This record gives sequence, C-alpha cells and structure tokens, in this order.
Amino acid sequence: MSPHAQAGYDLEAAAERVASWARSGEEVEVYVARALETDVRAYAGEVESLTSATSAGVGVRVVADHRQGFAWAGSLEEAVLAETLAAARDNAGFAVPDEHLALAVPDGVPPVAVDLFDPSLAQVPTADKVALALDLEARARGAHPAVRQVSSADYGDVVVETALVSTTGVRATGRRTSAYASVSVIAGDGDASQTGTGFTVGRSYDVLDPEAAAAEAVERAVRMLGAAKGGSGRMTVVFDRRVTSTLLGALAAALSGEAAAKGRSFFADRLGEQVAEASVTLVDDPTDVRAYGAAVYDGEGLACRRNVLVDGGVLREFLYDTVTARRVGARPNGAAVRGGYAGLPGPGCRALVLSGGSEDLDEPGVLATVGEGLYVQSVTGVHSGVSPVSGDVSVGAEGLRIRDGHLAEPVREVTVASTFQRMLRSMVAVGADLAFLPGVAAGQTVAVADMQVSGT
Repeated sequence: MSPHAQAGYDLEAAAERVASWARSGEEVEVYVARALETDVRAYAGEVESLTSATSAGVGVRVVADHRQGFAWAGSLEEAVLAETLAAARDNAGFAVPDEHLALAVPDGVPPVAVDLFDPSLAQVPTADKVALALDLEARARGAHPAVRQVSSADYGDVVVETALVSTTGVRATGRRTSAYASVSVIAGDGDASQTGTGFTVGRSYDVLDPEAAAAEAVERAVRMLGAAKGGSGRMTVVFDRRVTSTLLGALAAALSGEAAAKGRSFFADRLGEQVAEASVTLVDDPTDVRAYGAAVYDGEGLACRRNVLVDGGVLREFLYDTVTARRVGARPNGAAVRGGYAGLPGPGCRALVLSGGSEDLDEPGVLATVGEGLYVQSVTGVHSGVSPVSGDVSVGAEGLRIRDGHLAEPVREVTVASTFQRMLRSMVAVGADLAFLPGVAAGQTVAVADMQVSGT
C-alpha cells in the first residue's frame, strides 16, 4: 500500500500544497480523497468472494481567463500531484471560454455538526464481516419452506476521508463510514418462482440487522407466489417505500438548477407556481444524520444546508452549484455533488424527503384510505420509462391488489403510468414509515389516485 493512501497521510496538507502552486490569474481547486472498502459474498454456506481495497486520488480544477480545465489521478504521490495540476492547467487552455465559470467562495453559512464517522467500523475483524454474510445467507435459506435458493448474501463497508482546498478561500474536510448487508432469495411453488431482496444499512457494523434483512427478502418473494397477470384500468396505486425512493430519485433530477436552466426539467420556468397538492413539501436536507447521503460540506466545499424546494405545493427553489447559480443570477445553496475525485461538481439532491406522513400502512392507515387499488412493491424500466424532462412516468410493476383496505392476490406484468405533474397533485395518502434508504431520496409509502394500470 502506498504511504499516501494510509491513515497517517495528511490529506488537507496535500491539498493545501497543490493549491499553493497556483499561478497568478488562476483559480485552483484541489480535492483529495482516500477510501478503504471491504466486500464479502456468501453462497451455499461458503464464502464465494472476499475483497479489501484501499484507494486514494486527487482531482484538480483550474479556472483561468474564463476557461476551466480538470484532471485527476488515482495516486497521491508528490510527482503525480504536480502532474495532475499541470494537466488541468493544460486542459484549461483548450477549453471554450465561459464568463460564468468560477470556483466557489465561502458564503458565510456555518457547517452543521453532523457526525457521519464511526471509528469502530475500521476495527471490526474481517472474520466477523464474513460471519455476518454467512449468517445472513443461512437465515434467509431457512426462513421459509418455499425458499429454494439464496442467490447471494453480501456484506460491504467503506471508510472515506476527503479534503478540499481552493485558492478562493474554501477549506473543507470530511470523513464518513457506511456498512450494509443485502440478500436475494428465490421462492418457489410448483413451476412458479419469485425473487425478493432485503437489506440493512448503517454507519457501523453493530447497527446492521441481518435477521430483518432476511425476513424482508423472504416476505417479498413468498407473497408474490401465484401471481397472475393483472388487468387494466384507472385506479389508486400505493407505492411501497423502496419504489417511492426510486421515483423521488428520478424526480430529483428535475429539481436541478442546471436542468431547469437548460430546459431539461418539467419544473423549468415554474418557480413560485403551484406544482403539487397543498400538503406536499419536498426538502433536500443533507444535514439530517439519518440520511444515507448526509454530508457536512457539498462537492465544492460549501456547507450543506436544508433546502426547501417545494413548500405547500409551491415550487420555491432549485438546487444550485456555483456555476449554475451564476448563470441564472441566483446564489449557490450548498447543493453541489460530485462522484469522488474523478468527477466534476454539479447541482443535485443528497437527501430528498417528501412531506412527512401520519398514516400507518395497515388499517386504519394508507390501505384503509385507499380501499381498492394496487400495491406496487417493485418496478422495472425506470431509466427508460421515467423522464425528468417531460415528467412522463411509465414503469413495469409487480405487487398485490388492495381489496377492502387489505393486501390481496399478487399481480405481475403490469405497467403503471402517469406524469409527475399529475402524481404530485393526486396524492391521497402518505405513510408514516419514512426510511432513509441508499440513494438520493428517502422512502415512505405513498398512495396516488387515478393512475393508468395496463395488464392483460
């Protein structure tokens, strides 16, 4: 392992050093990071794979004469740092001038003290991580007689440290830990079979709940046995919280200030307008420690903050990074995201949450409110069937009919369709089962009226 990837190496000092090499007339931003990851896969009672990897790298942006250059490298060696800055500087010379290009400057918003790091994770023996994956696989395999196979049982964790320094005065450091366990099962009845997945996530090994993950996977597979092709019609659809998280993740793209400015959002030119039911609030809050995407600083080193995007059904704000904000005459709001040291920052959600619900799933909650309809537990085709540009939504789905306020027979091979515009105005119930799941949006049970369901 390179000494520059080890815990004793000072990331902030390295970033400061590279930034100090800036020439007159240049703005330079240096983002450095290192990560330690472990992944275990169990299958048929044995360890199928085990990997542990350490990585480290740097990304450098140079802005000069309204031109931007970027370069990155998967090393923190001194010579590589100098070469990366030189490459970014060279790339800027070939870039097209843009008067809005600039690096972030401190905006006076203080960082919220969000503790995202659990030092105990790095001390967990590898043997314990392997044992958790094997235990998860065994639990799922023996949880129900209908379970024919456990496709996979996985454990994974990551420890990440970052530092960002710029010549415009930004100084930001961060560290976070996360761990997860997931399992996928196949349940069968005669010639029919169904799959189900379950998972558990947290910032430390100790908070993971393999028993709950196994039970979830088995329940989702077993209750779909005997599923028949569904019929067609307009009806109320209840999305389980995983599906809601997925759909909100797609909706998040339409809340980007960059997308709106380029006309690639169905929210474009609608600031201040009623875009949803008066009860609907959409908030992106990376300062909520429960959120999977929680962070102290954004991808440009500004303090993350709670941004209320839709309030009382009215579109109040978009998410901005520095460049996008300059293009539209707004202020950046700590909403820059980036894909590590190899990526450039851009505006995006980290922890989108729909207005909190007050109803349980079971009677007298969401299902009772709906009475008759379709409960959707999984969807397919989101990438191609959901458009943040037009707002169109058309996805494959499977789930269970809702009859007399209760879950009934399983249904497969149906298509559920509407538009985000209509869905935001047609919410009839929101569950109290808020869960922060992997991804950019939290999940909770949501009922939407008058959706088109197409089957046989």
